[in-house]
Amino acid sequence: MSKSFRGRLLAAIFCAGAAGTIAAPAGAETLADAIALAYDSNPNLQAQRATQRVLDETYVQARAGFRPQLSLSSQAVYDEFRTPRAARRTGIDTNGDGIADVFVPATGSGIKRTNAGQAGLNFSQPIWTGGRTAAAVSAAEADIQSGREGLRRVEAQVMLSTIQAYVDTRRDQEGVRIRQANVNVLTEQLKESKARFDVGEITRTDVAQAQSRLAAAKALLSSAVAQLASSRASYAAIVGQNPGDLQAEPSLAYLLPANADDAFDIAEKYSPLLRAQVFAEEASRARVAAARAERMPSLSLRATYGFNGGLNPLDTGLYSRAFTGSAVLSVPIFTGGLTSSRIRQQVERNNTDKINIETQRRSVLLTVTQAWNQLIASRSNIDSTEEAVRAAKIAAEGTREEQRVGLRTTLDTLNAEQELSNDELGAAAARHDEYLAAATVLSAMGRLEAKNLIPAVTPYDPKRNFRKLRFTLGYVPWEEPIALVDRALAAPPIPQAIQRPGEAPIGPGLQPPPAAPVVAPKR
Repeated sequence: MSKSFRGRLLAAIFCAGAAGTIAAPAGAETLADAIALAYDSNPNLQAQRATQRVLDETYVQARAGFRPQLSLSSQAVYDEFRTPRAARRTGIDTNGDGIADVFVPATGSGIKRTNAGQAGLNFSQPIWTGGRTAAAVSAAEADIQSGREGLRRVEAQVMLSTIQAYVDTRRDQEGVRIRQANVNVLTEQLKESKARFDVGEITRTDVAQAQSRLAAAKALLSSAVAQLASSRASYAAIVGQNPGDLQAEPSLAYLLPANADDAFDIAEKYSPLLRAQVFAEEASRARVAAARAERMPSLSLRATYGFNGGLNPLDTGLYSRAFTGSAVLSVPIFTGGLTSSRIRQQVERNNTDKINIETQRRSVLLTVTQAWNQLIASRSNIDSTEEAVRAAKIAAEGTREEQRVGLRTTLDTLNAEQELSNDELGAAAARHDEYLAAATVLSAMGRLEAKNLIPAVTPYDPKRNFRKLRFTLGYVPWEEPIALVDRALAAPPIPQAIQRPGEAPIGPGLQPPPAAPVVAPKR
């Protein structure tokens, strides 16, 4: 853990621990500010973007099957031949034909040394791979599109986590305020009870009840402060800085559909989980075609140009030169069942991906259903809790006034204050739950994206890196017709990766609308 990040977490603890006093920055902080900061710096999102760039390279690697290969090879050979002393007069048969072909004078050393060197350029150009490379390219394209949907999913998770951290912190800040206000009221109530006890208006039991309620309220305040510190730490971990003066959450109504049926339709079209699985099925289908293409012939052109001669003494004028050109047609005949096994393997993997599409579809619809029902219930709770707060305020004020004239006991007043505090906490929790449920619905639908929430921020474009790789080092202009031939002559046909456009951005976003122009009054 870096020292700066550890410092932010400690600051979250110490700031929240000061009896609910929150150190805020100079300016107010909005949800759009928090989302923009998380979108730019969240490590999970940054890592997923890097993972997507890694995945982009698989396309270049697949396209390399259409491109030429050029290599340089060189070799130096030293040979020492030693003749036994007994064989120097009769000679030695070196090639196994029964005739002695090496004779060494008896007076010689019996050692023969030779050396040679060679160097050459090797060139190979695939002409037709039987569809193997075309299938690999299609699989890579589908994998990349699936990865982009995975990036959308992680982005939605970061957006949802940011929203949750934001509303959690606001709820807990409100909870600390309510608990602190309750402690203040009960403190005054205790002072008043002691004063009335001193003049004999109430008994010691009333004072003890006030003391008990105040002690319990202080304990609840300490718990609320600890909960706020935890929420602030979560906020700092996700957003990258401590929360300050958090403003009220802007409405998400512009992104929500009118009813549950519309939410289901949108989720089936644009859910990143479902779309990622669809692309994964397309990739596995292309790999089935690649496995079947292993049965097809392949054709390539090869050329070699090299030099061969002695190294010691080095005399390049005596070097021989050779050029060889060939067209190589390779036809698989029998592979021991390996190709058939790979085909069956890829077919079953594709069957698994097809089944998982339905699994993901049901999972997405389940998430939308649960979140939608939670949203409806939370909206009803907001109305109920706000009405309860309104009534509890009236009851608390009336009970205090009635206590002063002797119509209510101290316990009645304490109970009324407790009910008001509980109702205010319930109202804060209901607003929190409603907003979080709405964000969860949008996440399941695939609408919780930066382009919809913070349109003023330039979104990260995963296609930009892919476009740079399309014509990077290694590209040759004749690979395009080779790719067309490889795909056209494949049997069975190679499936083409399908481009599925995403949903258009939906405005106006979480940014506040521009101020209306001031119109001068007519005279």
